[in-house]
Amino acid sequence: MITHDNIASHELIGLFAQVVESGNKQIIGVEGKVVDETKFMITLETKNGLKKFPKDSSSWRFKFSNGEAEIDGTKLTKRAYERVGAR
Repeated sequence: MITHDNIASHELIGLFAQVVESGNKQIIGVEGKVVDETKFMITLETKNGLKKFPKDSSSWRFKFSNGEAEIDGTKLTKRAYERVGAR
């Protein structure tokens, strides 16, 4: 089960995500469903189509069934299978 404390060690695909802080002020507030993730990028399905964003230069808010969590993107800069078990 995904919680605020363990979100960094879970699969992000399928979760709703929003950019809450970024070095690029133009992407703050962009939101959508996570449809793909690589080591350094998150792809969101937004109302304007698919958009790719770097993980490490942003802070993210993820919504899941039990609530939501905000996390610094530098904690996500691994592939999903590399994060499993990491805390």
